[in-house]
Amino acid sequence: MGDIAGFLGSFPPFDAVGADDLARIAAVAETEVDPKGKTIFSQGAGPVEYLWVVRSGSVEIIHDGRVLDLLGPGELFGHASMISGLPTGFEARAAEDTVCYRIPADVMRPLLALPDVLRFLARSIVQQAVTTAPAGHSGADPVQSRVGTLIRTPPLVCQGSEPIREAAKRMTAEGASAVLVPHGRTFGIVTDRDLRSRVIAADLSPDAPVSAIMTEPAYTVTADRLGGDVLLDMLERNVHHIPVLSPSGEVLGVVDDGDLVAAEARKPLLLRRAIALAESPADLTAVAAGLTPMIIALHDARVAAEHVAAVRSVVLDALTRRLVELAVRDAGDPPVPFTWFALGSLARHEAVPSSDVDSALAWGDEGSGPEARDVAGYLSRVTLAVDEGLRACGMSPDAHGASAANPLFARSLASWHRAARSLSEDPTQEKALILVSVITDSRPVWSTQGSVATGLWEARPYPDHPDLLRLLARFALSFRPPTGFLRDFVVEHSGQRRGQLDIKHGGLIPIVDLARWAGMAAGIASASTLERLRAAEAAGTMESPEARTLIEAFGFIFSLRLDHQVEQLRRGQAPDDFIDPKTLNPLARSYLREAFRAVASVQANLAAELSLGVRWG
Repeated sequence: MGDIAGFLGSFPPFDAVGADDLARIAAVAETEVDPKGKTIFSQGAGPVEYLWVVRSGSVEIIHDGRVLDLLGPGELFGHASMISGLPTGFEARAAEDTVCYRIPADVMRPLLALPDVLRFLARSIVQQAVTTAPAGHSGADPVQSRVGTLIRTPPLVCQGSEPIREAAKRMTAEGASAVLVPHGRTFGIVTDRDLRSRVIAADLSPDAPVSAIMTEPAYTVTADRLGGDVLLDMLERNVHHIPVLSPSGEVLGVVDDGDLVAAEARKPLLLRRAIALAESPADLTAVAAGLTPMIIALHDARVAAEHVAAVRSVVLDALTRRLVELAVRDAGDPPVPFTWFALGSLARHEAVPSSDVDSALAWGDEGSGPEARDVAGYLSRVTLAVDEGLRACGMSPDAHGASAANPLFARSLASWHRAARSLSEDPTQEKALILVSVITDSRPVWSTQGSVATGLWEARPYPDHPDLLRLLARFALSFRPPTGFLRDFVVEHSGQRRGQLDIKHGGLIPIVDLARWAGMAAGIASASTLERLRAAEAAGTMESPEARTLIEAFGFIFSLRLDHQVEQLRRGQAPDDFIDPKTLNPLARSYLREAFRAVASVQANLAAELSLGVRWG
């Protein structure tokens, strides 16, 4: 009973309850054990006469068949029906083997006289109503909130010499899922997952120092970062807890994935974990079937389009990474260290459902003779297996050949660097600009141990080559938005796309190319379009009004593109970039015209400023 009281007292609203009342609650609390998949109560049941508190495991909150939330230890449910006397508004189901404390209503109701208890329960009921509301209603969105505002409790800190047993006791007593360990000017971190995997599973003595199992240094973020950006960091780094620091470096607390995102945005974390656990390409094919529903769910949850694309990109990274790992497992130890790169929109974290999976390969030693043929044969087997795996998962390698399976995009790192230097020194050579865009839009996804490739550029040669930058500027003017209309858009006049507008080539590519030029001029290569524009604004390689204009235009056009493709996915159609302007409402059509005109204006100013000799108009 003392253990129950101690656990409940670590979480709201019970932390506001006096010791006597807490002891009375603990005395009557029933322990309910539910196996994975068991329904605790159904939607429309009741009214219920209990309040449930999760002790271990997790509980799915389901509304009309849709998972809305995933509750963990310390979180409660059932109180809305208990207080109101109305049937339940959702189903509660054990997401894994779960233990809950079930507290009778007649014990809880007198506590509603306590302001803190009533305030907490009322606030949680309102938030629950927002979560189950139809599209169009809105509530506080952790993804769009500053991460410092999402910290729920002060950080739990212990010394590295403290025994694991004592640290685990303190975590349990304080309801914390992570403990921080000061280590010089940084922190180590130990999570509940570490206790399971590094102590229990590894049969490590609980009397060992906590420093033996900590991850150091812990990845940290500042309090002003947006929750959605921190979520992407979690996905990319495969971590579930991140310490949050003040501007002066003081640790304010730890946020976990549950703090950052509602149920719809947790799905990428679950999908990424399923990918990591897949033991065969067939397993990955089954897991990848969840990618399209995830994109639709994130879109319906009103997650910003650029965040949806970034999440999709990170999940595709995980899928590619696992395919490479499985291919290497089957092919044996690599004869040379190598790195797999994402290219294009995937590298920029801007992959939408219609995007191809562009890729490249770089290895460490060119070699010659039979040894080189062995390397080529091995890597060919790996790239073929990954290519086939991606196709089986419904992901199309680049139709234009920007794929690691193409020998042009699979070469030694030294060869890539020679190509980069050659392009920098002689940007007039054939296909120079296409290769420049490929090399700059590259990001490592997977590397063998000992591989040192961090990018396909060597020593960032681009700012010192004005001829290359000048040609990149000309390239940024090669796609022009469709502004030559009076009452409507310039659209395709013939063929199967007649009457449709290519929103990618007409709207997004001009901004992507402008951002690439401006970012490279500022010394930034591999980055997202928005990151490049912000860097260019900060460095002065693009005037602030123009950078702001492009940022706003990109956001609007990108959102319109994703809206279009999500509706195609709902209808079971292959997503594309062709929009019929007549289907847009007048306001969206007006905004799109203005966005196109604004991009064209930036292009015209660039042509005039740099005297590029480009005929305009």
